[in-house]
Order: sequence, then structure tokens, then C-alpha cells
Amino acid sequence: MSSFTIGQLARAAHVHVETIRYYERLGLLREPTRLPSGYRSYAPDDVRRVQFIRYAQQLGFSLQEVGELLRLRVDPGMSCREVRQHAEAKIADIERKIENFTTMREALVTLSGACHADESAGCQFLDALDRHSRDRVPVVDD
Repeated sequence: MSSFTIGQLARAAHVHVETIRYYERLGLLREPTRLPSGYRSYAPDDVRRVQFIRYAQQLGFSLQEVGELLRLRVDPGMSCREVRQHAEAKIADIERKIENFTTMREALVTLSGACHADESAGCQFLDALDRHSRDRVPVVDD
């Protein structure tokens, strides 16, 4: 197939039509040519570009970061070092998130340990959450 309608592109790339339109608005996809009928006409390369965007997102890159990667991809002066720096920054970001999730998990395990479901007088989990939140979150008076 030499060209795709927006629906065909969406199906080929396994995304919704609105996703294609959104990527266009963000400048991640070029403005498509229009057929005499008014339909949008996409090239086979657009399928690969949408798949690239989706996979980069699955790896944790924001759409802004994906845009930077796409610009690096077409830049004739692009060096592998620049791409590696983006990848290493993303790895560091993921490691920070893992640390945060680990801390969150440990806090929830501790708080849930305070829960005694058979008690009818209040919820120990919510009481413990309330106590700990006052210790950790600064109170701001209006």
C-alpha cells in the first residue's frame, strides 16, 4: 500500500485515530497531504514513526522527550553520544521512581500492618495514616 488514510494508519500502528491527530497537533507527525476527496494521506514511513513514538513512550519517555529523540534521529549532525545521554537520563529517572515506589510500598506495608479488620472501633490504618501524614507533611495555614 502506497498511502494510508488516518483509519488505516491507526490500525496499522495499533493506536486510535485520536492518537494520530494528537501526535499531529504536537508536531510529532507531519501534517499529512490531502487527497482531492479531502481525506488525509499518510506514507508507510508514518506507520514506523507512530510505532517509534509508542515504543519510546513504553520505555518511559515523555512525548516532549520523544520529540527530542525524533529531532535527533533526522539531524545529520546527530551523535550517538547525545542519544546515549538521553537514555542515561531516562535510566536515572526510572531509578529515582523505583526508589520512590519502594519507599511508598514500605510505608503502605507498615500502615497496613496496623490494620485489624476485626475491630469495630475505627480503622487503625486510617488512624496511622493520619498520624504519619502530620509528621511528614508541613501544615500551611491560610
